[in-house]
Amino acid sequence: MNVMASVNYFVKRDMIQAFHFDVDGVAGNLISPDLVAEKVTVKDLRENKDTLNFNDNGICFTKFESTISDFREKHSWQSIYDNEIKNLLRDKIGAKEVIVFDHTVRMDMPNAVRKPARNVHNDYSEKAANQRLNDLVGKDQAIEFQKGSFGFVNVWRPIEDMIISSPLGFICPHSMQSKDWINIELIYPDRIGQILGVVANPKHQWFYLSKMTPTEAIIFNIYDNKNRPHLAHSALDIESGTTPSKPRKSIETRVLIRYE
Repeated sequence: MNVMASVNYFVKRDMIQAFHFDVDGVAGNLISPDLVAEKVTVKDLRENKDTLNFNDNGICFTKFESTISDFREKHSWQSIYDNEIKNLLRDKIGAKEVIVFDHTVRMDMPNAVRKPARNVHNDYSEKAANQRLNDLVGKDQAIEFQKGSFGFVNVWRPIEDMIISSPLGFICPHSMQSKDWINIELIYPDRIGQILGVVANPKHQWFYLSKMTPTEAIIFNIYDNKNRPHLAHSALDIESGTTPSKPRKSIETRVLIRYE
């Protein structure tokens, strides 16, 4: 089944574009580059989710039942959840080494510090991925990673309730063209990062998994040094005609993977 949704694409400019985070020292205060809203047709893979696999498509949908349900106090759950993530990735994508380094809880609520990301992007450019590798393991160990097969992966899942509003959607990698990607700077008070933004292209083929519950997860690639596909993604504002009774709450975990 297909649905219609609105997404926000970036606009190609000659100048450097950037997100500015925590502006003026206020947590959650964000200045965004230019974005343009577009209507897209999105395929629901609820009945066909097993047609995609991580090695060929850079993404897979899987069952994942965590023992953690309350993510408010990080010190009380992080070590347990990290181990669950490591076991999941060893089992599902053949990871030999897993370094968990970031968790982000998002809530689609007016007062939330981290809301769903409503821009079409991929989490890392090649430059940013290699800088992150150096930051995590040091320059000497990074060289060893680069000699083999490594990548960065995002594990995304709902928390508390089924996802009804602003689900996570993806563009099929084979429908992307190289000209669709642009570098976008991330400017924080203490550092500068870089992601890949995406500009609109009518050839993009969108998909998502409807009605995800906390017993499900998406594992998707955001960088791979052996050219495994990475996926452009965004929260989707689906044209449903109804107001969801519960806002989306989700957690995403970024990990560094060594495959051999």
